Amino acid sequence: MKDEKKYLGVAVPRPKVGFFELSSCEGCQLQLLNNESTLLDFLDLVKIVNFREAMKESSDAYQIAFVEGSVTRKDEVDRLQKIRHNAELVVALGSCACFGGVNQLKNRFHDLGWVKREVYGDYPIDSQEAQPLSAFIKVDLEIFGCPIKKEEVERIVTNLVLGKEVRHPQYPVCMECKAHENICLFDLGEPCLGPVTRAGCDAWCPSNRLGCWGCRGPAPAANLSELERIVARHDIPLERLLDRLECFGGFSGEAERLRTRLEAAE
Repeated sequence: MKDEKKYLGVAVPRPKVGFFELSSCEGCQLQLLNNESTLLDFLDLVKIVNFREAMKESSDAYQIAFVEGSVTRKDEVDRLQKIRHNAELVVALGSCACFGGVNQLKNRFHDLGWVKREVYGDYPIDSQEAQPLSAFIKVDLEIFGCPIKKEEVERIVTNLVLGKEVRHPQYPVCMECKAHENICLFDLGEPCLGPVTRAGCDAWCPSNRLGCWGCRGPAPAANLSELERIVARHDIPLERLLDRLECFGGFSGEAERLRTRLEAAE
């Protein structure tokens, strides 16, 4: 075949893929278009048949569906279920799809009616609590981050095409930070979720002197109690830690428990 690709002399398929968005800023999809010098190589791996942000043509004949965004409306549930029906493999793309993302911040008020009145006034709007894709369908693979890291997506897609197992790091961001020989941000008075957040971003934020906000969700065996002790040793208020735990949804359970404790202590 003319478009047949080979790896070590063996023909490999170019799966048909579609990219979709629910409630999101579409920043994760934009990251893929920002591949710059590696974009053509990335496109050689797959045959894109549906990508509203990048092309006019569309087709439901895809094998792999990459879905960005959280679910916040009934029509999005219906659309997501249709995507699941069409796809052999569904990939949650980014923090919104994996955990609810920044959108889920409204959930913490436990009063959706109040939230809608504050944001939209009397204008009628269909808006439910923000939830990850996995609350409604089976998700086969998650790619973490806000936004996703394009190099990681390239590696994962390459593994999918070649039939190799996809493995996420089992250690926290702190290990990547130490590998870069960064000054610990706690020593600079900055809160950071690096000790408990799953690695894979190459310590993107801490390497730029910004404490981690946990967009990749908890690392396996994340020790939140020890993180609180670290925060206390550096005289950082727990309220600043709570801000970060609440932000992307990956630590929603831990954030709710900490908020309850802080409110009870007032």
